[in-house]
Parts: sequence; structure tokens; C-alpha cells
Amino acid sequence: MLHPTDDVGRMTESWMRVGVEIGGTFTDLVAVSPEGVRIVKVPSVPSRPDEGAFAAIETAGIALSDMEEFGHGSTVATNAVLEHKGGRLAFLVTAGFRDILLIQRHDRTRIFDLFYRKPRPLATREDTFEVPERVLSDGTVEKALDIKAFEDELAAFLDRGRYDAVAICLLNSFALPDHEQALADLVGGLARGLPVTCWSDVTREFREYERASTTTVAAYVQPVIGAYLDRMEQRLAASSFDGHFSIMQSNGGRIPAVAMRRNAVTALLSGPAAGVTGAVRHVGLSGFRDVITLDIGGTSADVSMVPDGRPQLLRESRIGGLPVQMPMVDIATIGAGGGSLIWRDEGGALRVGPGSSGAVPGPACYGRGGTEPTLTDAHVVTGRLRPDTRLAGSMPIDAAAAHAAFEPLAAALGMSVPDLADSAVRIATANVVAAIRLVSTERGRDPRGFALVPFGGAGPLHAGLVAEELGLTEIVVPPNAGVISAYGLLAADHTFFDSRTRRTEIDVDAPAIVRETVDGMARALTARADELGLEGRRRIEASLDMRFVGQAFEVAVPIDAERLDAVTKESLLSAFHAEHHKIYRHGAGTRTRVEIVSFRVGLHVEQASVPGLITPAPVTTREEPCEVYENGERLSAIVISRSLLRERLLQGPAVVEDTTATLWVPPGGTATDDAQGNLIMRRSH
Repeated sequence: MLHPTDDVGRMTESWMRVGVEIGGTFTDLVAVSPEGVRIVKVPSVPSRPDEGAFAAIETAGIALSDMEEFGHGSTVATNAVLEHKGGRLAFLVTAGFRDILLIQRHDRTRIFDLFYRKPRPLATREDTFEVPERVLSDGTVEKALDIKAFEDELAAFLDRGRYDAVAICLLNSFALPDHEQALADLVGGLARGLPVTCWSDVTREFREYERASTTTVAAYVQPVIGAYLDRMEQRLAASSFDGHFSIMQSNGGRIPAVAMRRNAVTALLSGPAAGVTGAVRHVGLSGFRDVITLDIGGTSADVSMVPDGRPQLLRESRIGGLPVQMPMVDIATIGAGGGSLIWRDEGGALRVGPGSSGAVPGPACYGRGGTEPTLTDAHVVTGRLRPDTRLAGSMPIDAAAAHAAFEPLAAALGMSVPDLADSAVRIATANVVAAIRLVSTERGRDPRGFALVPFGGAGPLHAGLVAEELGLTEIVVPPNAGVISAYGLLAADHTFFDSRTRRTEIDVDAPAIVRETVDGMARALTARADELGLEGRRRIEASLDMRFVGQAFEVAVPIDAERLDAVTKESLLSAFHAEHHKIYRHGAGTRTRVEIVSFRVGLHVEQASVPGLITPAPVTTREEPCEVYENGERLSAIVISRSLLRERLLQGPAVVEDTTATLWVPPGGTATDDAQGNLIMRRSH
């Protein structure tokens, strides 16, 4: 589509909605207006990610003042934690719990690693202050908070440390947050302007170490996100932007930027969550509800299993080895992106990732000085990426550099360059299959019958091989698959979650407690949405963390938040036994006592409409023969523009070129675009 422009080339129509997602290699933009859809990919700027975001907007020719809605997602919060670049943190705990971040748990995440060390906390022991107070697990105050008794000592502690933020996590504050709130008020008076994060403001759940870890992570990223949003908002204000600015959360929903400042920890892993949301929404236009998403970008591969069109949420995840008690989309991440390095370990085995060439210099085929072989280079060598293709729509491929990058390793292993490249692709595929099994069979879910939805720049290149390994027969590739995460920023609902630990044994009184607690939490979330002025259809969802009395871990049991009056003792027990059996394939008998541990409620302010990503056909297309090296032989295939498949059934093997991604249709497979622009690939059994 040709867009009207003024004398300097700026597009003159008013763009309504813009989503910008910052990845490790590229920054992607999707813009939707009455005139259609526009997409842009530009190199990311790791040191100043906001510059990459505005560079994408400028490249698209969009005036900031024309944007009615701006959705954004980035890795700023995640990188701050992983790289320990969040500033110095003060940590206030109940007396006697100074070492909680150091003791952690007694498990080992790598049991065969002789040099294993526990993850390094974000707050040191010397930066931890013990507060004389004590609350019991039922909310009873055993030792009252006497501020006067330690005020001077706390003032000296804060002054001495020159801290950037303060985290407060007092024992059992999920049952009684009063002490934390009083302490936060005191810190605010002693050190004005210093960001303060209380655990009871983040969420109100039990498990002391996990609570402490989450509080420090939340406080650690708060000033980082605050500074980042300040730069973004100043740039927007300077250009007369007066639209809605929202940030993607790790739970798959957006939140207004002003609300993100209060709970920045929800920005962790927002990019992968946006990809899942975008993929699910777009293939949902074609009626696909049970899907497995596969996002292979520049630095990593992210997979998620989505039954019935609703991404599953984890109650706890880990960032840099540190537990975070926040709802996050159930995503498994491995180092198998296009920039993942191909290397030989100490035992001589061939490996792919987790090291990456990153945005700079990038894969050798980018022609930016990279000399080490990567997964993208492997696809160039095998022929799945054609030498005359332009990556991301504009970047030329240096096929000679890709081939040269493999030569030293191929000589060391006694292999030909094509065999080495094909082996690397298969190793990466095996790693992806293992990640999918982690979110499917290891969660008690059978992947058969699900459609594989690949996206990201390299996802569609691996999809056929992955589906073959898993026994999947359908692959659905959204249009412009390389920018689906940016699309997800526009397709996502505004979402708020709350959780609360309230141990309740299932007896005749339990249904009334469930109705009271869930209704109260839903009302609080609704009031928050009202305060932020969010409009749209609202949907409440709720679940209960339940277990047999005496167990250490819980099972998430969904309930119908719209029909709380129908909750009974029998319905609660029946739902729990069904979920428990689904996961463990056994139960403990109906005579065993069951209890609720925590309540979880979510509010979704739904989008009025979800636009499609179909773009006009390119001016130039092609269909010509080519060769692809696979399994030790050269296959006669064709390379064809995706736009030519809209009324045609293609037989594999074939390389299908889209604007932002390339698709590989293996031998025996077929592919065609449907009316929604989703490409349906099917393979024979």
C-alpha cells in the first residue's frame, strides 16, 4: 500500500494505534490506522533501548502527536535483574530474618554441577536492616512495631548506604500489612524521594523466602523502570503526544504506564508474553484455540502451550535464578535464537547457544563484522534463507561470510560446512522440542491435537521439523510473523491481577468465605480500573490454590467468578479432585481433608476489536527453483513469495518468503493462506 506523504516523506494520515516491542536484536513496530497496517523492523540499541523504540517510529514515518494509543514492551526490567544493574538496595526485614536472602531454599537447580552456587541476591547482608516487630501467620501481633525505638538507627542506616531504593518485607505481612505500611511512611519521611516497595503492595501471599525475593526484585527494578518511563514520557510530551501510553506485563495483558510505576516487577518478561498474546489472538481469528506457540527471535526461543485460547499463568517464575511470585505466562525459554552461537564443548560435542552474537555484531551473514557461526548463518548455508533475501525486509545477506564462519569448526570436526550447518539446525530443533515437552507433557498436558504457531524471524524456519518430532499435523503461521510480539501489544487486554493467602479448609463455611474473598478482590480491581479511566467490556476470572491438608504444594483450581452463588462445598471438592487427577493421575481419596491456601483474581478490560495483520501484497514477487540441504542430501525445492499462496495450495519442499520471516515447508507438507491471512501448513502422518 502506498501512503500519502508530505514534502519530507512523512505519512500524512493519522495513525491510531502503535505497538513497539524491543527485542535483543531487532525493535519491531506495528501500526494500525484506518488506512491499513504498517510494519517496521530496525536494529535494537541495547545501551539505550528507548532510542531504538523512537527510531522505529521515525522510520515508519509516524508523528508522535498522531498516535492515539502507544503500546510498548521491552527487556529493560529483565536486563536490570540479570545484569545486576539496578542500583543499591536497602532491605528491611523482621528481626531474626537478616539472612533470608542468603539461606534461600535447600534445593539445587543443577544437581550434578560440582561448582553450583546459589543465585546472588539483589540486596547484600550489610544492606539489610532488622526491624524489631513480629506478626504471626494468623495476623496476631506478637511484638508491636515501636517506631521510636529504632527511628534514629534506621535514619543512620539509610543515610550511610546512599541507597537507590528500599524494599520492605516483614514476617507474615500477608496476614497483617499494617506494620509494613507504617514502616514505609517512616522511610518516606526519613529519605524523601527514595522509592519504597512493600511486599503487601505487590501481592499478599505466603512463603517467606519467595516473598522476600520478589520484594527485592520489585524494588530493584522500580527506579530503573521509573527512569526509563521518564525518558519515554518526556520525549512523547515534547512531541505533543496526548494518547494512551501502556506497557506490556508478563501476565499477557497491558497496564497504563502510570500504573506500571507502582508495580514495575510486572514488566519482567513482557516481550515473550506479548508474543504469546499476539499469536493466540491472530490465529484465533481463524478458529484455532488449542495452540503451542513457538517464538524464535534473535537471542532466544520461547515456547508456550495455550489450551482453549487462554495462556496459562504460572504462580511463580525465576529471573536469573531468583524466584518471583507474580503471575506470568507459562513460557519456557532456551538459548536457540537466530543469533545463537554454534560451538564445540570441552567433550567435543556440537552445541547451539545459549551464547549469542546479539544485535552487535550479529550473525556473520549480517555483514557487520561477526565471524562466529550462528543459527541464522546455518539457515543461509543450508539454503532455507536465500542469499538474495533481505532480512527484516531491508538487510542484505552475506552468504560468503556465513559459509566462512563455519569453516574452522567444520575442519576441527571433520565435517563439510553444509553437514555442520544442517546438524546445528537439528540440534536447535531438538532443544526446542525439549522445551515444548517441558510446558506440555511435564505439566500433564498432551500436545497431540494442538496446532503449532511459530513466529519471530526464525520460528517458521523450524516449525516443520519441530512438528515432525512432536507428531503435530497442523502449523499455523500468522502474517508478518516476525513482528507478532509488537502486534500483541495492540491485541492485548488491559489486565490486573491480585492474590491473597487465606487458608480455608473446605467445610460447610468455605463457600461463604470464597464468595466474600473473591468478590472483595474483584471490587478492588474494578475500582483500580475505574481510577485509571479504562473503558471496555470487563471480564473477571478467579482461581483457588488448593491442596490436601499436609501437602507442601498447591494445585490451581479455576472457578466461575460470574457465578459465585453456585459455589458449594461439593463443587469445590469436585473441582480440586479433577485438577489434581489431571496432573498427577491419582488422588488421596475423598476422605482426605482439602484446603484453600490462596485466592487469585484477575480483571481483563477487553479490546473492542482485534485488527488483523494482513498487509497489501508486495509490488514484486517471485517463484523459482532452489536447493535446500537437509539430512545429507540436496532437495529440489522452490522459493516463493507468501502473497502468491492466498489462492493456492503449495506442495513442499518449499521456501516461502514473507516480509519479516521465512517459512520452510518440508517434503510431504502443504501450505496455503486462509481468509484471515494465516498460513496453514499441514504435514502427512
